[in-house]
Amino acid sequence: MTDPADLSVTVVDGYVDEPAHFGVPPYVSTYPRYTAGALVDAGVPEGRITYHTIDELREDRSKHADVADADLFVYVGGMTVPGSYVGGTPAEPDEVRELGWTADGVTLLGGPVRFGVGEENAGAQETERDDLDYDFVAKGDVEAAAHDLVANGLEGFNDRMRDNAEVDRWAARGAFVVEHHPNHPDYLICEMETSRGCAYRCSFCTEPLYGNPSFREARSVVDEVDALSEWGVKHFRLGRQADILAFGGDGEAPNPDALRELYGGIREVAPDLETLHLDNMNPVTITDYPEASREAIRVIAEHNTPGDTAAFGLESADPVVQEENNLLVTAEECLEAVRVVNEEGGWRPGDPVAGDPGGVAGPDPDRRYGPSTGPDASPRLPKLLPGINLVHGLAGERPETYEHNKRFLQSVYDEGLMLRRINVRQVMAFAGTEMAETGAEIAKEHRDRFQAYKREVRETIDNPMLDRVVPPGTVLPDVHLEYHQDGRTFGRQLGTYALLVAVPGERELGTAIDVAVTDHGYRSVTGVPYPLDVNAASMDELTTIPGITRNTAGDVVVGRPYETVADVDAGVADLSRFAVAGDTRVPIPGRDRAGSGPGPDARSPLGRGD
Repeated sequence: MTDPADLSVTVVDGYVDEPAHFGVPPYVSTYPRYTAGALVDAGVPEGRITYHTIDELREDRSKHADVADADLFVYVGGMTVPGSYVGGTPAEPDEVRELGWTADGVTLLGGPVRFGVGEENAGAQETERDDLDYDFVAKGDVEAAAHDLVANGLEGFNDRMRDNAEVDRWAARGAFVVEHHPNHPDYLICEMETSRGCAYRCSFCTEPLYGNPSFREARSVVDEVDALSEWGVKHFRLGRQADILAFGGDGEAPNPDALRELYGGIREVAPDLETLHLDNMNPVTITDYPEASREAIRVIAEHNTPGDTAAFGLESADPVVQEENNLLVTAEECLEAVRVVNEEGGWRPGDPVAGDPGGVAGPDPDRRYGPSTGPDASPRLPKLLPGINLVHGLAGERPETYEHNKRFLQSVYDEGLMLRRINVRQVMAFAGTEMAETGAEIAKEHRDRFQAYKREVRETIDNPMLDRVVPPGTVLPDVHLEYHQDGRTFGRQLGTYALLVAVPGERELGTAIDVAVTDHGYRSVTGVPYPLDVNAASMDELTTIPGITRNTAGDVVVGRPYETVADVDAGVADLSRFAVAGDTRVPIPGRDRAGSGPGPDARSPLGRGD
């Protein structure tokens, strides 16, 4: 019998992306963390567990020795939704197979890769099961398989799903691996699981394959945040759930008190956190339970950090497609849910309350309401906005489907509402879902129509919507700089569906700066460092500001130095939203509490003490 204390284990993170789970950098998923915790629970010392990302192995071939020499090699990864990524590149099947060949010890493959492997991470893909030449493949939870494999002396295991009691132990015990992630500590956001599985059975989605929703206790999630905070993590995303509103309830109705325990508890144990975002929110919950949902959304918006996005799974506004694919919400119901989130979460830190001049009207004069738009809005991202997911290639799709979707999106815009993100993608067909029978044939047949429609959405909806959500002068704190291109530096904030931001010049990568937005595209923005010093700004920085031409910028440079920005004669341009004169600090509205808007420090009903 192999003694677990003598084992050496290497875990390689090939990255995951699922309907309710992010794991491509800067995100780190639950899989490697829970697997490490399960190994520790089975008796493997922390010091004998090595964690690498697939990008690390690409950049430094010498680290393949950790794979080769391990007694047990565990690969976790898999993509069940298509995407394009900046922070990391998911492992290709050939790379995963090569790692299995490299390992001299026992090999274990797990994660969403068990649902199937496609030719590429794109829509309109057929997938197939492929064990990729590993000794063992976890057809249940890879963390449970790793635990049982070690407990059984590396001889085997029975496929099973882990339970919440095991998550309570493994989540905290595996937190240490984040310290070994290349992005640690500053540019790493931990994906947090509040539940998994789904009571509904949309035809294309893999989340129901995890079973009915299984909710963790608020205290368990808070303890995990506490452990991760001890290892230096300051960015968290409650993304691993089908519907955040259902947390702590019966699987359908919202439980605002449970969300107070969850969010308030997180704020207590991590008072200096910098990001607290979520992902999935079911619009049908809002329409079925409107008052409880409003209260729950208020709780979230009081505790989260700005720029948060609640992804709505509309999937299709076409009633024919809705019927044939068991979709939950009609276009009219989804529109009402968009209104509710805008009203309860679409305010900006620094906005006046409803009872003050300029405040958005609402029933409570001491609260802030949305949607916060226009020239009088505070220059910050809204606290919480909906996003819309649209999936194409579903059963019943027809030319009219595209018109239904466009009309829905146009109605949102015409009402003056805000969407933080519109995700338009083609379906991937996985075994075990109803789409396995239909496959990706419809998506392939409609590929040309889909591409033209997607361009039209970007031009007619995304572009003006982004101007409404992020008008010039909006301040984005802590933009992490990632890469250079065409004389500019590109970066993002940490958070759900963070905007890509371009600033003039080639700045030091790996650093973070505050940025004032000057212009926008379809899904990205340009800006200047905030506040920009007019006495030191480059010509490229000055001409990025709206209204500043090359000639005007030259005049600004010739007239230096200035005592105040008001002394700058810039013609029609208003520099006050972007610039100062000299080394002057400017407060960012609503930044009086770390990562949050104005208001008292959050308190949790969990009773953890002062």
